[in-house]
Amino acid sequence: MAGTARHDREMVMQAKKELSTCSDPVEKLRLQCLSRGSAGIKGLGRVFKIMDDDNSRSLDFKEFLKGLSDYGVNIDKNEAQNLFSVFDKDGSGTIDFDEFLVTLRPPMSNARKDIIMQAFRKLDKTGDGLVTIEDLRGVYNAKYHPKYQNGEWTEDQVFRTFLDNFDSPYDKDGQVTKDEFLNYYSGVSASIDSDVYFVLMMKNAWKL
Repeated sequence: MAGTARHDREMVMQAKKELSTCSDPVEKLRLQCLSRGSAGIKGLGRVFKIMDDDNSRSLDFKEFLKGLSDYGVNIDKNEAQNLFSVFDKDGSGTIDFDEFLVTLRPPMSNARKDIIMQAFRKLDKTGDGLVTIEDLRGVYNAKYHPKYQNGEWTEDQVFRTFLDNFDSPYDKDGQVTKDEFLNYYSGVSASIDSDVYFVLMMKNAWKL
């Protein structure tokens, strides 16, 4: 994925700069995630997933607060309360976890979402909604990777490292879901102003 490392650095710098003047609680949390790079929002999602012991896919305020603090988000209790009430639309005292992540993603145009999903479908050869090492064979060429060329890594290690880009730093399971893929690219997307350039970058990267 040439270019993403540079975009990542630019995005991190931009997010840190905007954080100093930002007062909107949702935007503030989004910027704190983006200041960790493209995988920032996805990382927070994984922290919440680990905390969701009963698999209800919802969080109460205490879990929400703990998740933010575990992830090292710098936010006081009042701000967290405001944030929670933004996401707790029906006032039930719990927030829907998927909705939370979707709201947190930087907004993307349909053109961007479409091209991201095209790339995902190309990778997901079996069509089961997960991208695995098996799916990557024949789609992603490991043989050009410098560590494969010098004999340091096997083909599988190259694939695994590649998948880890999209996976969460806290829970790498070697599988990438549609949401993780979208969360990752919403981070990349945040650093690219032009739709045309973003679509072109995706087409080149994934030969679409």
